[in-house]
Amino acid sequence: MIALAAKDLRIEVRGRELINAMLLFATLSVLIFSFALELDRTARETSIAGVLWVTVVFAGMLGLGRSLAAEKDRGNLDALLLAPVDRAALFFGKMLSNLLFMLVVALLLVVLSTVLFNISLFKPWLGLIIVLGTVGFATVGTLLSSMAVHTRARETMLPILLLPVSLPIILSAVRASTAILTGAPQEDWIAWPQLLFAADLILLALAYVLFDFVVEE
Repeated sequence: MIALAAKDLRIEVRGRELINAMLLFATLSVLIFSFALELDRTARETSIAGVLWVTVVFAGMLGLGRSLAAEKDRGNLDALLLAPVDRAALFFGKMLSNLLFMLVVALLLVVLSTVLFNISLFKPWLGLIIVLGTVGFATVGTLLSSMAVHTRARETMLPILLLPVSLPIILSAVRASTAILTGAPQEDWIAWPQLLFAADLILLALAYVLFDFVVEE
């Protein structure tokens, strides 16, 4: 698992093809949102969580779409599946590299949004929500991208499959982020991170069980 994730990171450090595309998309998106939305401070506090998560989700889909597609295009995917290792290690290795790329994008977005929207996003609870939401999204995305990579229209198939399935995670993350940024009482939103944590555990268990069947099909 660690070896596969490290291999993906080394390839990305050398080529910077994937992470550059994700960072550029995220930067342009948050710039467009910041200039297009002329809002007062209260409206910015209630809308910035949506801007943050919409950008993370779409930048993440860019990375998820290319993650396994690049392995298939290079002819490495079949070799990985034939390797004498537990296929769960392949899944978690890919998921870990996807998660790291998405967290780098999220960190950039936190910095950019803080500057452009003049609202500090450097809050410990918000950081926890970002990690929990990104873990869930990367888990579902890696599993579904391993399914979509075998289809002809894989670029369009992945969003069609991924967005409905990941909607509960995205909504929970947006609700929790908005409540934290607007200063709502903790008892009003503490259920959302608990829900995200439970959803992450369930999704990781499902992915562990289903990945072998998905790649076999």
